[in-house]
Amino acid sequence: MSPLKITQKKSVIGSLSGHKKTVRALGLKRIRDSRVHEDTPQIRGMVRKVQHLVEVEEVQG
Repeated sequence: MSPLKITQKKSVIGSLSGHKKTVRALGLKRIRDSRVHEDTPQIRGMVRKVQHLVEVEEVQG
């Protein structure tokens, strides 16, 4: 599986506290901030929870 680049696209202001914590756990701090994570079921589940706030793309690595 190739790594995933996760980018925050929307603000977490007004979001549920669980969503805020999930975005922070992904390593994202502000809009347009990106992190690369291994493609694991745990990361996929976190992304699914906040899919309205982030954008995901596969990177070659």
